[in-house]
Amino acid sequence: MEDELIEYTAAGGVVYHEGRVLLLQRPSRNEVRLPKGHIDPGETAETAAMREVIEESGCCNSLTILADLGEQVVEFEYNGRHYRRTERYFLMQPNPNNGEPASGGEAEFIPAWLTWDEAAASLSYTAEREWLRRAREAATADDRPLTADRRLP
Repeated sequence: MEDELIEYTAAGGVVYHEGRVLLLQRPSRNEVRLPKGHIDPGETAETAAMREVIEESGCCNSLTILADLGEQVVEFEYNGRHYRRTERYFLMQPNPNNGEPASGGEAEFIPAWLTWDEAAASLSYTAEREWLRRAREAATADDRPLTADRRLP
């Protein structure tokens, strides 16, 4: 039997608030990850990323994208199938009118707000550690916190 290749695109976010980063614990798979998911037909990567972060984490009811962190291709095996996923991530923050970030979201995920260093040590996947590295670099590029009024170009 030939290996089946499944290709798709996904978008997600590195959300940070008051020096902490949002991660999702997924006990059923013993993993800690960043929020992301499939880009639906007709949906932009930005819209998909915000939708997925909100759906999976229950974080806030709106987000601001501060920077585009780029794209990378990730390949992996799962349940006997070979996957090739093109991922696009964005640096985000909860909108100020949301108040404190909420918890909740999809039942399979437990949101956790960790420091940059704690997040880097906790993530299960190398590709997601790279997104975190890019986000931290963007957020702290000139030693001033990146906010919605100081977005990256």
